[in-house]
Amino acid sequence: MNKPVVKVFNSGKVKSMNYPEKVTIGDITVRDGFQHEEKFIPTEAKLWVAEQLILSGFKHIELTNLGNPKGMPQFRDADALLKGIRKSKAVAHLIDGVSITAVTIREKAIERAIEARKEGWGPDRILLMVSTSESHHRKNSGLSLDEYWKMAEKYIPLAHDAGIKVNGTVSTIWGCPIEGPTKMEKAIDFTKRWLDIGANDVEHADHDGSASPDRVYRYFSMLLDSIPNPEKHIVHLHTTRGWGLANVLAALQAGMTNYESTLGGIGGQPANFVDGVPVAGTGSYYYKDPGITGLVTTEDMVVMMDEMGIQTNLDIDRILETGAMTERIVGRRLRSESIKNGRIPKSLSGKA
Repeated sequence: MNKPVVKVFNSGKVKSMNYPEKVTIGDITVRDGFQHEEKFIPTEAKLWVAEQLILSGFKHIELTNLGNPKGMPQFRDADALLKGIRKSKAVAHLIDGVSITAVTIREKAIERAIEARKEGWGPDRILLMVSTSESHHRKNSGLSLDEYWKMAEKYIPLAHDAGIKVNGTVSTIWGCPIEGPTKMEKAIDFTKRWLDIGANDVEHADHDGSASPDRVYRYFSMLLDSIPNPEKHIVHLHTTRGWGLANVLAALQAGMTNYESTLGGIGGQPANFVDGVPVAGTGSYYYKDPGITGLVTTEDMVVMMDEMGIQTNLDIDRILETGAMTERIVGRRLRSESIKNGRIPKSLSGKA
């Protein structure tokens, strides 16, 4: 439920900014964040980050991709990661309350997830993806949209039978890096279709930073008017052009309560160059500079929400510590301003 928490005084009139009292945040650093890195991130480092995120209070962790690692070698340790988090002593007391997600774009990956689940170490949730842009969808999945919907209709019940929840992602909502502008109304139709064929929730993705705050607000307002179940929807925003937190604010004002992000704002398109070797990835990068891509920064988003009085149930100081260590893991300064500048003090320092 929304409440007014900020008042703006203008010509004697008081206007209220409305947004939710509390939100749910999932972190997808270990999968989406590291997938864009051009050096292989050691499995032990990935596992450490996942553990720290869980210890920080995250209940939703996107851990890996179960697709063919030949073209995406960052995921060659998918099985080891899934087994490792289940065996981790550091989070053994918390893991039953955490949803572990693996991306499974095609049939073999879904089948791999189901078998792993039957063996006791597979994901709790898998992610399937469609794009409103046919060109982007085919590049991402290798199938036409019609072919993909038929595949999803077949495999969602099989996943459910194995005890796996299914996320249906809708991408290129605000624009396609291949075709250009897209129609937001199409994404609403795709959302309804995902839910109709059994998806447990839907991720709404700004794939490459094409969204502007006004259109983010318009889309999520349309979405909640059409499907008024905010817990079924997940906000996935990029900050390629620097609009990430502005878009989060727009989504909050529209009433969205479920978000995901990455430490340092890393991530994006799977790398096509890993450890000095050209690989397939998903083809050539959509960007002139592979370093400019990235998602909304977990550290900055949780600090901003804390300042706004929005409840996240997360240990923000631990998140900042984990973010600082993630910079050391990838070997460079990342996007987080909160890592650089720290949190805003909650009390007087006592210093003269």
